[in-house]
Amino acid sequence: MGGRLQGRTAIITGGAGGIGGAAASIFCEQGAHVVLVDRDAGAMERVAAGVAETCPDASVVPVVADVGEEKVAQNVVDMTVERFGGLDVLVNNVAVRRYESIADSPWENWDEILRVNLLSYVSFIRAALPHLRVSGRGSIVNVSSVYAAHGRKGMGAYDTTKSGLLALTRTLAFEEAEHGVRVNTVCPGYTMTPYHLDRLNMPGRPREQMIEDTAPCVLGRWADPREAAYPILWLASDEGSYITAATLMVDGGICG
Repeated sequence: MGGRLQGRTAIITGGAGGIGGAAASIFCEQGAHVVLVDRDAGAMERVAAGVAETCPDASVVPVVADVGEEKVAQNVVDMTVERFGGLDVLVNNVAVRRYESIADSPWENWDEILRVNLLSYVSFIRAALPHLRVSGRGSIVNVSSVYAAHGRKGMGAYDTTKSGLLALTRTLAFEEAEHGVRVNTVCPGYTMTPYHLDRLNMPGRPREQMIEDTAPCVLGRWADPREAAYPILWLASDEGSYITAATLMVDGGICG
């Protein structure tokens, strides 16, 4: 079924990542104009080329920028609206992570993770809202994590920001309902993104062992990035028109 976002315009932050890149491809396949934002120029170039290869008619604009700087959001939104005439969908997907316990994580690391994983979502929301309100079908999808709801050790700062996104989503959904803007969260589980593929090749740890150790879900496997991106498409499209303030777990049935 094509054309689910025909003629609409979307901004996707973290667009050079696995889920962001998959969402870009799917959105373009469904007729959207897509603006991708990421600070990794090389990865962004590869994603844009991949989108063009799978969808030759794709309307995709890559923007290399550090979303941890507040002014970036307004600049990207202004450029998007000037180029495409409006904005209908915002997908906040960017994230950085550090494998550190709370006791061992210094202030400056918390500062970086909070700026990118949480405050950038706020800055893009604030810049996008005036245009999403006039769209008539505005949708915001915040990409969180299964570990916003499940506990673990070793990634306290990352998981704290991901949990904060759940509250941000709920509050914003209540505030924006009168303006016709829907706001939802997806929480992916174990997804085979380029980041994790690199980690699986870490010396000293067999790839097969890491896969076995880190996929404790009912389905017993990692997700393909497109499997995590399709729920984003659903929430962004008219098929999700009666869904707001929701948290959608896309985790294969996490076991703990």
